[in-house]
Amino acid sequence: MSFLPTFFNKSAQLQRYKLLTRLTTYSGSVYALAISNDGNLLACAGTEGIKIWDIKSQKELTSSSHHHESRGTVSCAIWSTTRKTAAETLCYGTGLGYIIFLRHSLTNQKTFQEICARRLGSGFEITCLSWHSTSSEGNLRIAVGTRDKIVQVLTLNASSQLQSVFAVRLENMVPKSVVFADNRDVYVFGLYDGNFMKLKDEDGSVVQEMSCKSVIGHAAVHSKRGVFVVDNAADGFTLYRLDGDGEPVRTFATAVPSMSLPKQVAFGEEGKVVVGGSDNGLVYVFNRKTGQILETLHHADTDSGLVQTISVSVKIGWKECD
Repeated sequence: MSFLPTFFNKSAQLQRYKLLTRLTTYSGSVYALAISNDGNLLACAGTEGIKIWDIKSQKELTSSSHHHESRGTVSCAIWSTTRKTAAETLCYGTGLGYIIFLRHSLTNQKTFQEICARRLGSGFEITCLSWHSTSSEGNLRIAVGTRDKIVQVLTLNASSQLQSVFAVRLENMVPKSVVFADNRDVYVFGLYDGNFMKLKDEDGSVVQEMSCKSVIGHAAVHSKRGVFVVDNAADGFTLYRLDGDGEPVRTFATAVPSMSLPKQVAFGEEGKVVVGGSDNGLVYVFNRKTGQILETLHHADTDSGLVQTISVSVKIGWKECD
């Protein structure tokens, strides 16, 4: 699948969102998209490694990380900041188990430099990442899930050194999504098995387990509203309560998929909407409270286009999809 990211911005017109632009300069398959926390940068990741754009100018920025042939296809990516500085750090994982960190060059703000890279464990694919700002000292706390059923938490300190907090092997769950709770505990969602658990931030011990009524292709958490939403790989996306019993709150129905592939889902507009992809060329925007479809955004040129990867900016209300 070629890269054709499409930006939609919240609009004051009758349509809730309007098309801003399309980018067509990434020719490989895309597995991760991430908009920076300040809404200014886009990272695109996949078979051609990582590429970074300035969203406003639509210009590609230079990166010193060009090792995708030896480190593997990029499988996931996130932007992070610390409490000490608002500078954006890009963290991404690869199919051969590498975790890499990029940050603005001190001498050229149009260039990103690699500040840390490490191959984790036995080199299994990194399936998911999450971040938490840990202290005023400028440390980052990173949760990582890998294909060999391991979840670990690492700390990147102010000197760009990576240190382990804990690593645990799950019995029967391949982690598809990991998310930090407000208290630094870690939510873990299993790939396709419908299982969800919460791990203690100090040692990874299990403090909560839940079995959802649907499989999990992807998951997103909104801690403030106490809910999470999953791609149910059947008829859309399903909402659950974090402190619930596994019973769904509601389902956001889309057209029945023609293929069983995970599609990303996210909360937008401070949790007021749920946004998800499809295999019919559309991005769906739902009202979280009612389940009503607020808008469908046309991304692909055909009804069979797969919209598998999305990113939502919390700062400026725009969405990006591939």
